[in-house]
Amino acid sequence: MRLKTIFFLFAAVCCSLTSQAQSAQFKWWDPQAAQFPVIEGQAWPKEVKNPYDRLPARAEKQVRDQVWELSNQSAGLMIRFRANSSEIKVRYVVGGKHALPHMAATGVSGVDLYAITSDGAWRWSAGKYAFGDTIVYHFKNLEPNDNYHKLGREYRLFLPLYNSVKWMEIGTPEGTTFSPLAVRPDKPVVIYGTSIAQGACASRPGMAWTAILGRKLDHPLVNLGFSGNGRLEKEVVDLISEIDAKIYVLDCLPNLTIRPDSKLDLTIEEVKKRVIGTVTALRQKHPETPIVLAEHAGYTDEDINPQSKHFYMEVNDALRESFGQLKALGINHIYLIPKADFGQDIETTVDGTHQTDLGMMRYAEGYEKHIREILHEPKGTVSTTQPITQLRELNNYDWESRHREILELNKTNPPATVVIGNSITHFWGGLPKGPRANGADSWNSTFGANSRNLGYGWDRVENVLWRINHGELDGFSAKQIFVNIGTNNLHLNTDEEIVEGWKLLIAALKYHQPNAKITMLGIYPRRQQEQRVATLNEKLAQLTGEMNIGFIDPGKVFLQKDGKIDESFFSDGLHPNAKGYTLLGTTIKASTK
Repeated sequence: MRLKTIFFLFAAVCCSLTSQAQSAQFKWWDPQAAQFPVIEGQAWPKEVKNPYDRLPARAEKQVRDQVWELSNQSAGLMIRFRANSSEIKVRYVVGGKHALPHMAATGVSGVDLYAITSDGAWRWSAGKYAFGDTIVYHFKNLEPNDNYHKLGREYRLFLPLYNSVKWMEIGTPEGTTFSPLAVRPDKPVVIYGTSIAQGACASRPGMAWTAILGRKLDHPLVNLGFSGNGRLEKEVVDLISEIDAKIYVLDCLPNLTIRPDSKLDLTIEEVKKRVIGTVTALRQKHPETPIVLAEHAGYTDEDINPQSKHFYMEVNDALRESFGQLKALGINHIYLIPKADFGQDIETTVDGTHQTDLGMMRYAEGYEKHIREILHEPKGTVSTTQPITQLRELNNYDWESRHREILELNKTNPPATVVIGNSITHFWGGLPKGPRANGADSWNSTFGANSRNLGYGWDRVENVLWRINHGELDGFSAKQIFVNIGTNNLHLNTDEEIVEGWKLLIAALKYHQPNAKITMLGIYPRRQQEQRVATLNEKLAQLTGEMNIGFIDPGKVFLQKDGKIDESFFSDGLHPNAKGYTLLGTTIKASTK
């Protein structure tokens, strides 16, 4: 017995030492130690009292206590990073109870990890979790890289919906790469709402409708949902009006119903007054920013409970009346989303009011449909019509960093000429500089000194759509725009799918730069695909005629009499060499005089 006792003690010590060794093999990063803002979803990142708050510290004395306390909860906050490890750990401490009677701990206090492939596709990571004084999530068996490079992928970590985060660390194994990513520069979608907007009762943070919508639109999103307290109050509206938003969404009616047992002493006239006052206040500070008003999505017992039906119908009638008054006052860029478009039914809530994951998805789908139309960011059914990012050449250049650099350059030095494309454009010349410039002299003589190179290596039609939706053609007025895109779609898409992508792209170009002369350049011929390229360019010529923009096919200059490319102008049968760029530039210049 004594030998057995010694053996078990020895085994326990070994296990303890092994556990400590494994812990020591992880390197840990605290978001609060970052040299730049990394917590996305905070509209006042430099003013917060606590690291993961949603309102600025000064709001504590401005808003009601309940609103302030709820603003300490991290709903909608998200952290982005890149990693190439096969496992990731997250450990953190929260300030309240782990779960609620009608909402799981994984939604109230859990985190949720999503990933993005180098082709821009979303992935979800399942983690093993332990809820104690310190909550730990361990994500294992992750594929560390895609097929393009060994530098990993982007991750997005969604934070707890109904709890405050006191501190947090993210760990990856020693010897792997980990890079925090800065908050994206886009104007955010701003949501002011109730418990449903805050996230009740999603099973995990990424399934709140606000988080789903943020992924669908791929825009930053600020979640100002306050459980039971989304009441269109002036103090909160004044704070929201400080945010330079891409669009404002007001979804507060579930907290404005006139119930006999409600602690909220409101009349229906007061509801109308708050709706009109909120929209007017936002419009005074932001004359052009779209404002969306959402009807109450209803209760799932409404067809058997007449009182439930009355509660939501009364405030929806008031909202529609208020909307009509606002329009009569001449207030433009306001939109109404009807109850039916949220698609709620008897299967979509936990308790008749708060959404299940299914209900959350339907909410997000209803919003996406309207917001895409409002923002002129349509999305089709084939890949070429679905705006998306990419990270295929991270070992050559950083796609996101190039996007940010272009946005800054456009602000400080607005270009007269914009050239949009893939690696053939990227590696030609001009600013911002790429990893190499194989034809810098011919670039300047073709497009001029005040031109902007919006070429990205490995870009496809859908990647250019994303870049246009995210500001690369905003804030300045170009004289002319040249576009050469589609060669990287040839191995994935049919001609018809590429043409569908071009249609959306041309429409986006015309919307964002209505005064520019737009010229589509035919896909340049490439080795062993000369005939397909020629056929596709004929379709592009027809499309540009139908959409009333310019078209030239300068790549024909690379063809020999037999229809094959002249290899002397290329480095690899696709990318021109210096001699090829000179010939191409001369042809473009001659064709556009």
